[in-house]
Amino acid sequence: MTGFKNFILRGNLIELAVAFIMAAAFAAVVTAFVAFLTSLMPASADEIFSTAEPFGAFLNAVIAFVLLAAIVYFFVVVPYTTAKDRFFPGEESGTPADVALLEEIRDLLAAQNNRPSAG
Repeated sequence: MTGFKNFILRGNLIELAVAFIMAAAFAAVVTAFVAFLTSLMPASADEIFSTAEPFGAFLNAVIAFVLLAAIVYFFVVVPYTTAKDRFFPGEESGTPADVALLEEIRDLLAAQNNRPSAG
């Protein structure tokens, strides 16, 4: 039961659930926006983009996907990456402290094994 509780309360799962819910709601907004944009097109274009036609439904879906991807990238991913880099900078380049310590231990052991024995 503890493993299940840890699985449910893991941060990644909660973040993923929230992202899924937000994406579903946001997709409806983008779909409505695409319908609005295609309604502004001339009458001949309205026939092409009609959702009653299979090709029109496909074009609406492609436009909705491209707009959704662009909006998510520019309004979610870019600000998140910028804020993450600003407030939580990555580790400095170089060897991490634990690896450096292990390398030092390795070198000391190698030096100790290569010493001639007294006797």
